[in-house]
Amino acid sequence: MHCRENILRADAKQVIATLWYDILLPETYILVPRLIELMEKCGGQRILLVGDLILDRYVYGDAERISPEAPVAVLRKKHEEHRVGGAGNVAANLCALNIAVHCCGAVGADDAGSRLRALLQSQGIDTRGLLSLTDRPTTTKTRFIGLAQHRHRQQLIRVDEETTSPLDPPDTDRLAKIILQAIAGVGLVCLEDYNKGLLSEHLCQQVITKAAALGKSVLVDPAPLSDYNKYRGATILTPNRAEFLKVCPCPNDSVETILAHSSQVIDKYALGGLLITLDRDGTIMALANQPPLHIPTRPRNVYDNTGAGDAVLAMLAAARAAGADWEEAAKLTNVAGGLEVEKFGCVPITREEMLAELRMSLGADASKIRRPEELADELTLRKTRGEIVVFTNGCFDLLHAGHVRFLQECRAQGDVLVVGLNSDASVRAQNKGNERPIVPQDQRAEVLAAMQSVDYVVLFDEPTPQNIIEKVSPNVLIKGQDWSDRGVVGQEHVEAGGGRVVLLPLVEGISTTQIVNRIRSRIKS
Repeated sequence: MHCRENILRADAKQVIATLWYDILLPETYILVPRLIELMEKCGGQRILLVGDLILDRYVYGDAERISPEAPVAVLRKKHEEHRVGGAGNVAANLCALNIAVHCCGAVGADDAGSRLRALLQSQGIDTRGLLSLTDRPTTTKTRFIGLAQHRHRQQLIRVDEETTSPLDPPDTDRLAKIILQAIAGVGLVCLEDYNKGLLSEHLCQQVITKAAALGKSVLVDPAPLSDYNKYRGATILTPNRAEFLKVCPCPNDSVETILAHSSQVIDKYALGGLLITLDRDGTIMALANQPPLHIPTRPRNVYDNTGAGDAVLAMLAAARAAGADWEEAAKLTNVAGGLEVEKFGCVPITREEMLAELRMSLGADASKIRRPEELADELTLRKTRGEIVVFTNGCFDLLHAGHVRFLQECRAQGDVLVVGLNSDASVRAQNKGNERPIVPQDQRAEVLAAMQSVDYVVLFDEPTPQNIIEKVSPNVLIKGQDWSDRGVVGQEHVEAGGGRVVLLPLVEGISTTQIVNRIRSRIKS
């Protein structure tokens, strides 16, 4: 167990070493607080989203043997789940960023369409702009997922049910009327094109023209096409590397080559600009009549790239709605896209995850003193990256050498040390004496935060740290050996989650009470 944890710590240190090198570059470091400010401002804006709606169905099971009938895996079904995909995933991501979404599109008059509509409505998405059509099915992607050793997920096959022919003209006209009426009441417009027949050139041009007349931006996640005429005049397109090379053939796919050719696409289709996502190489922000900007990103462990483009479009729209300039918005899309590929399937990136990632990127310069809610989000991200979270707690009144050594030993047990600090009220409730605590809680927290061994400090008012431990859910819970006969608060919760409890020896002859008593005796003498 300890050997495995040492390996995890080594891997985590490598992650920390490369964490957010794009933001930590000297010329961009000062931008991080601004990005945090923008994320904190997200919310309350309203965005119109038009695009191809997809129902994602996941069928999970154990894949433990090969069929005797054919060389294929046999999947023994365990359970299934449904998620919104395509434009629906963009809508879900916007909602997770506290953005109000008016969603327009089409679904089939079938069970899948009803399920998709219900999933959107359950997330607070306005679905009054969805048409139910009897002549085409709801686009559904069914993924069969094998669970190797009952836990490692691997997609075995995907089955698509769809019709990609253009909508009938009367249906297009009905949808266009709804969309054009809605533009005036939103901050900006997003088009999510999966090339399923909804976003025809005529409809796209109607939307772009109307939005331009009202001074509204149109952000487009394009389909993999060789011609972008349908998007002519849009504010920003967000192709990935492969999509860009399809519309603008280049000698190679290097960052330098794409930078050199980006203006060709902008000029040819009268675009305001391009945000080209380049997976491991970050993004290129190219605006009309301006030099293109390459924004690198840190290396990530890519688990599944499904939905990354959706997360990028949603984050770009949310950032612009919150007042970000294009460079700030592009940096935020780097974060959102990176977080998405670390997840399995289409899972919305929340505002809280974005804030946690940004705060982590500040490292030692960020305030270590955190509220439990924001701390829990950061620790969740750290644990998903293999870092071992350690928790201990105490009053830490008159910090002394015993405390220092104890905290150093705690930190050596993992990668992140969280210290739960009793508030003044909590200390007084422990009957340590009328004069305790000697040092007020804010000053005690400040001293702890100044210690190199401490990563986070969180105050609690309750008599015990049980609630904080449940929110933090550490991998390792540490107390002094003097608690061996009293029972460690939080032990059951930690061990139920696969963690462990460690009792460390205390430094003999050193305690706050002893220090206070020595002071008293000297005063009396």
